Amino acid sequence: MVDSKSAASSQQDRFIHDGLPPVSQWPVLQYPVPDQTAPTHLNLVVELLDKACNNAWADRPLLRSPKIVLSYSDVLERVNRIAQVLTDDLKLVPGNRVLLRGSNSIGLCLSWLAVVKAGLIAVSTMPLLRSSELGDIIAKAQPTVALCDSKLLDELVTAQSQHPVLQTIVPFNTMTDPDGLASRSAQKNGNFTPCNTLATDIALLAFTSGTTGKPKAPIHTHRDVLAACEAWPRHVLQATPDDIVIGSPPLAFTFGLGGLLIFPMWSGSSVYFPDVPYTPEGMVKLINEVGATICYTAPTFYRQMAPFAKLHGLPKLRISVSAGEALPDTTRQLWKDATGLQMLDGIGATEMFHIFISSAGKDVKAGAIGKVVPGYTAKVVDDAGNEVPRGTLGKLAVVGPTGCRYFDDARQLNYVKQGWNYPGDAFIQDAEGYFCYQARDDDMIITAGYNVGAPEVEDALLKHPAVLECAVVGQKDEERGMVVRAFVVMKPTYAANDSMIKALQDHVKATLLLINTRAL
Repeated sequence: MVDSKSAASSQQDRFIHDGLPPVSQWPVLQYPVPDQTAPTHLNLVVELLDKACNNAWADRPLLRSPKIVLSYSDVLERVNRIAQVLTDDLKLVPGNRVLLRGSNSIGLCLSWLAVVKAGLIAVSTMPLLRSSELGDIIAKAQPTVALCDSKLLDELVTAQSQHPVLQTIVPFNTMTDPDGLASRSAQKNGNFTPCNTLATDIALLAFTSGTTGKPKAPIHTHRDVLAACEAWPRHVLQATPDDIVIGSPPLAFTFGLGGLLIFPMWSGSSVYFPDVPYTPEGMVKLINEVGATICYTAPTFYRQMAPFAKLHGLPKLRISVSAGEALPDTTRQLWKDATGLQMLDGIGATEMFHIFISSAGKDVKAGAIGKVVPGYTAKVVDDAGNEVPRGTLGKLAVVGPTGCRYFDDARQLNYVKQGWNYPGDAFIQDAEGYFCYQARDDDMIITAGYNVGAPEVEDALLKHPAVLECAVVGQKDEERGMVVRAFVVMKPTYAANDSMIKALQDHVKATLLLINTRAL
């Protein structure tokens, strides 16, 4: 075991540390390089930002927008000024939580980095959350300060009225408010001494989306996040200082935080944030306009982008990262036909911080997400935790340099069993070691004795020329236990009628021979 709940901490406020599960319920944590001695003290932002400025990257661009380009040294100065506001003006001490609310932007990035550099704990929230949902997060994390995009204040102010523990809301992305973060930080000199955090001090609370009940709050330490950089980014993504990154995942989720901030800083790359929401054609045009070389978005968006990519071309784009939902092979091939690029697929979890199974380039295999990322170990197991033979359906279990530790949540016992993390996915591992996603393990559709994964039915439907989008679920049935029910959006030139229903049923039956048409 690498960490210890009882270890000393530089964080004076022990509220989150004291809410961690017992060490006996923790996952095994294995450092990426087994013989490497993990440092006792480690500040994530010092490693990614301060040291970058000492490694000839000071003048290289880091954060880009239509209005401004900030170099690594520019970002360092602004982060230090914000950190001074947090500690000098707002009197926050290490271990205090700071709620962050905003759309993806340079301002949100600067705020997040300042919070973590000061030894505080970042609690990022999705911009679409309403006051009641924000209230749940405030009640659990107990932040006293929030940094909020000035355009998103209303719902947070309403939540604050119900949760007075949140004493102060400081707007950012505005220069006109004298109490705003920009005005306050402009008055500081930028001479900030980073918090001398332990490697095991907590950097962030990463609230889940709450799709399976009340949101859970996994924690990640400074070392967790830096260790994650040594896994998927080093061995699979392989970004360079010349890369320009663009993408749609929210920074409030660890997939977006890693892909659009942490990993680019680790590789010396830069990130572009637009002023307006993405559209499929708009993203294609923007990739070309800014010369983006790496793109992160979901399969659905890539599918919508494909015709525009074919029309306009994407000559500088070299890596297309897909995650967040199952990637159908039809979408992978559609994108490859439009761009010539092989999609880089991956699966990760908020509890694990980022991607732990993935393959790129020549290692991509149709029908598979990929192989386990170096630094992690994964297996497919039965209900008792025993590894099943290759080619057999089972539950995914993972260990690595990151792992699940929920803050104050009895569901820890559901996620970590005998030291292994159980992300909740059903997989098959083939003879070559590739992992093939089937479904969420509680969403497998068992119809007439057959295990059917909704993603494989969706992929089959998407192969039909009439289908634009689709979603597949299981529906209870007295005779068969469950039947497969598909919801389909037709392309404009096709009619949704009984004849088309029969055609789609026959198409899926021919594609997936185990499924009887009565299941649809």
